[in-house]
Amino acid sequence: MIGSSIEGVKIVKVSEMASLEERACQRGASALAFMEKAGCSIAIEVERFVRGRQYPLLVTLLIGKGNNGGDAYVAGFHLMQRGFSVTALQLVPAQECSPLSQQMHERFLCAGGKAYEVVEGAFSFPLLQGVLLDGLVGTGFRGKAEDMLAFVIKKANASFLPILSIDIPSGIDGNTGEVSSAIRATQTLYLGFPKLGCFLNEAWNYVGELRPIDFGLRDKEVEEAKEIAFLTHQEELCKLLPPLKRTRHKYEAGYVLAIAGSISMAGAALLSCSAALHSGAGVVRLFHPFGMELGNAPHELIKEAWDGKEMGSLHHEIARAKVVLIGPGMGRTKEVERSLNRLFKEIPLPLVLDADALFFLKAHPSWVFPAGTVLTPHRGEIHLILGELGGFSLEERCQAYVEAKRVTLILKGAVTWIFHPHTSPLINVRGDPGMATAGAGDVLAGIVAALIAQGLSSRVAAALAVHLHAVAGEKAARALTSYCVTASSLLDFLPDAFLEAKGIA
Repeated sequence: MIGSSIEGVKIVKVSEMASLEERACQRGASALAFMEKAGCSIAIEVERFVRGRQYPLLVTLLIGKGNNGGDAYVAGFHLMQRGFSVTALQLVPAQECSPLSQQMHERFLCAGGKAYEVVEGAFSFPLLQGVLLDGLVGTGFRGKAEDMLAFVIKKANASFLPILSIDIPSGIDGNTGEVSSAIRATQTLYLGFPKLGCFLNEAWNYVGELRPIDFGLRDKEVEEAKEIAFLTHQEELCKLLPPLKRTRHKYEAGYVLAIAGSISMAGAALLSCSAALHSGAGVVRLFHPFGMELGNAPHELIKEAWDGKEMGSLHHEIARAKVVLIGPGMGRTKEVERSLNRLFKEIPLPLVLDADALFFLKAHPSWVFPAGTVLTPHRGEIHLILGELGGFSLEERCQAYVEAKRVTLILKGAVTWIFHPHTSPLINVRGDPGMATAGAGDVLAGIVAALIAQGLSSRVAAALAVHLHAVAGEKAARALTSYCVTASSLLDFLPDAFLEAKGIA
């Protein structure tokens, strides 16, 4: 598949990375050259991290028996050449380490480095100092961190020192993201490509900031790598903001038709409509139930009561609109189910389906959606939609679903995945924990609808909306703290997200 410009760094399985390295060695590369290049690049990244924060030039290497430990030793050697004081803590005796790691251990000692073997109960952990460089275990780790490994991970995390992990934080399964005990990395210095496990299950709690490390793969190997997904290319994505035409009128700016809300959940409808208005849509009209409280509605929002049955007025507006947003706050009653059944049969426009509109999908597998439709479930909702996974991963089932239904699907969370037919998924890693708050998804749905109304394709609109939403969340958290972020504050910081996307902020 030829990637579009919004596809950034490839994300690969551990087995694919191993296969790439093997093929590279068959073409003349060497594991020793790879380790030397990786360690030197890691040292540069560690130095950048330390000097950028004006920390003391102190580094402690955490060394396991595999080649990750060898990478750490090479980095330690180069850091000493740059004026750092470097100490190594070995999980096992040197003679039990991989041959390459033993070789780099000797070079490290000959250059004046100090190495100590960790002995539980007897080791003085005050020796942990400066920045910790995690080379305990790599992407081949499986199962549960136990015994001495678990002991060192616990001590490292409890030190509250910055930790930079080589390739993947020690203790994370590189394929599944499963964690029992793992290093909580400040940064993960991934070799070549980020590994799939970083983005699955609980692993994202441990990964920290992702930083790339070049260890010598040639362009050919990079091109050959078979991705599972891509990180979104943020700079290219932001270039796709809808262009502003000086002579446009409000309908050219984009008309979003929303069908949302209920007597008890007016807020969800108003949040999504407000988000659409704050994301460039020229007109937003809300069809809502009779009796729904609208005292706090934006002055710009056009409001029209609807009984869920009569289609005359709806048909008139559908003929003028560009996209229809359905679901926020509608409820899960039989009346809503019947209304959705009618709407899906009669609306030809792209749909953005969120919240309660998603609840009924499992019960109606025959529903067909118009081209350009976007679904926005969180992880609880996607399990309702897909049911049993049948031995497949959640991500595989999501891809199969979008292929069958010909829709775009945003799987919300940290991280957020974006699935689209005939393309590899996109992964957004921006955002803040404070965004785990009621109504945040309604805001995202409104942004998606506004971008589609302004002419973006469903995949681009989904990816850009997720990015803008995440950046707004980061900025809100920075100003208010993560504890105080609400869905309404995401609206307040959307302008700052757009400014950043335009390169102004």
